[in-house]
Amino acid sequence: MNSFYKRQFVMMAGVIMISFALLGTAFITLSYQYTIREKRESMSRNADYIAAFTANMRANSRLDIRNELYQAYIASLAQISDAVVVLSDTEGQVLLTTDGSTVNMGHSGLYLPQTVLGALESSGGFTGLTDLSGLFPEERYVAGTLITIAARDLITGQTSAQVLGTVCVAAEASSITELWSAFTSIYFFTAVVVLCLAFITSSVTSLQQTKPLKEIADMARKFGHGEFDARVTGYDKRRDEVGELAEAFNAMADSISKGEERRSEFVANISHELKTPMTTIAGFTDGILDGTIAPDRERAALQTISSETRRLSRLVRRMLDLSRLQSAETVTCQEQFDISEVMLRVLVSLETKINSRRLDVDTQLPDGPVLVWGDPDSITQVCYNLLDNAIKFSQEGGVLGLSIAAKGGKAHVTVRNVGDTIPPEELAMIFDRFHKSDKSRSVDREGVGLGLYIVKTILNNHKENITVTSENGVTEFTFTLTLA
Repeated sequence: MNSFYKRQFVMMAGVIMISFALLGTAFITLSYQYTIREKRESMSRNADYIAAFTANMRANSRLDIRNELYQAYIASLAQISDAVVVLSDTEGQVLLTTDGSTVNMGHSGLYLPQTVLGALESSGGFTGLTDLSGLFPEERYVAGTLITIAARDLITGQTSAQVLGTVCVAAEASSITELWSAFTSIYFFTAVVVLCLAFITSSVTSLQQTKPLKEIADMARKFGHGEFDARVTGYDKRRDEVGELAEAFNAMADSISKGEERRSEFVANISHELKTPMTTIAGFTDGILDGTIAPDRERAALQTISSETRRLSRLVRRMLDLSRLQSAETVTCQEQFDISEVMLRVLVSLETKINSRRLDVDTQLPDGPVLVWGDPDSITQVCYNLLDNAIKFSQEGGVLGLSIAAKGGKAHVTVRNVGDTIPPEELAMIFDRFHKSDKSRSVDREGVGLGLYIVKTILNNHKENITVTSENGVTEFTFTLTLA
């Protein structure tokens, strides 16, 4: 399995190693070139100094290289510069060599290489690797220059440079690269230590990143297998993306758990609602068929069967309406309409029910139209359900109130009735599916407990709110609509 931990570690390790490789190559190259250049420049300066000293000695004191003081001075310079000084004549024959401790005169016809002599004649100097025709057992870095003095022509009176010989300063390659090797060793040691620390840090960091992901994946698998109480714990105090992921997972799990509970409750409620009328229909039908119900009571039994059948029809119709409303998260078709006109039209359609309960209607509506945005048909159903519910639970001879007020860009529609006070513990459940104030479900046999739930669903789809209060027998439902 190509895990996230492995990919993360390999990526970070690869970036670190490539970075150190590029940095090391650049450092080694630059430090090597700098060290070699510094050493060669130092050797060239020494060669020029020795050549100038030798030429001055010959011009002023007429001394030659056999002078002991001269040899001692040249030996001291060789010892200080940790190099070998080689002096030759104009033909390139080696006359003197010194490494500081030993001065050798004469080398039985040993001559400088033609490459060295050619470079000295053409450019006046030489730098490079050579063993000086076998003078050294291995190639060494050599810097050479010409020994010249100014000579005056007695006839013409002109001054010209006269070459007396050459000076070469030779140093072993190991002495030149010693400092560079020290720098390189320090660099590699530091690089190894830093790489080890970087790999350890990368491993720990990658592990910390992948561990919570594995735990969340395990919780997701458990949740998928039906363990709805599975939650991700231990990351509550983290304020990074992992903490947000854990929080989002737990919120999702809570939402799904609540949805599962609501689904189970919905199945139980609908089973109860369907079972009651079907049991009634089956009982009265069997009674008629087997003669248990007397012929003079058959008409009443058939009326009960008809009533329960219509109740089943209303339940199925409400369930279809509910399914349609829940499938639409938002209202796609909105238009302007007058909410006052809608409320009055619904009020007129319920005039028969109002008169049957001898209710007084108290309306507080604005003089002009109140234009709002929404789906007129859906809002008409909201108004009908609220008014029908208010009429149903009003005490006979009571007051049915209806008011509309515009404020804060919203139209606030209130439906009020006087009846029994709804207990506070039931107010929180009044918009739930199949909820009825009467626990026996026998008082309101015409209702199915979906009216207020449909009201809440429609208003949620409109992104609007509805509230309910019930005190001292007065119950008020207030919902909002956006003013046009």
